[in-house]
Amino acid sequence: MITAPSRLETLVPPAQLRDSIDVDTFKSAFRMHPAGVSVIAADAGNGPAAMTISSLTSVSTEPPLVTFSLSALSWSTPVFLEADTVVVHLLGSEHLRLAQLGATGRVDRFADKSAWTRLPTGEPVFKETYAWLRGHIVNRLEAGNSVICVAHIVQASVPDAAAAETSVPLVYHGRTWHQLGTHSAI
Repeated sequence: MITAPSRLETLVPPAQLRDSIDVDTFKSAFRMHPAGVSVIAADAGNGPAAMTISSLTSVSTEPPLVTFSLSALSWSTPVFLEADTVVVHLLGSEHLRLAQLGATGRVDRFADKSAWTRLPTGEPVFKETYAWLRGHIVNRLEAGNSVICVAHIVQASVPDAAAAETSVPLVYHGRTWHQLGTHSAI
């Protein structure tokens, strides 16, 4: 096991980050980088919020930790900044509708009461996913105009493990939704 430093250190203060590439070049480069698609959901006490993300990363298995980033521009971000817990929904290509819902701004993502429920611990969870992970937010880090969240996974549900193993992953690339399949294996 790796021993981490007891505290994190800011190596370069944000004010000193002046020699950056322009925003459009940065965005263009990342449009060429495919990413898996997930939907996160939380409720900080004033009603549920959800958003589609492509920044989910598994960073540790012992303890199980994931990270994801939140844009300061999203109207849902304040809920995730106040919430102590989050549910991460892992999506396949047949869950495109849910991914699109989470990516659409300023809509009630919980209007269809039949599409979601609450866990006994209170978090909102969508029924239409291969798997979900419930985690406690253990760290938040400001990074430019985003916030990186670290969540300790304390509960998971993979209702149909066989279906999850043969799922067709949903990927976002070049501003378009894609599905991976046997045709894309190299």
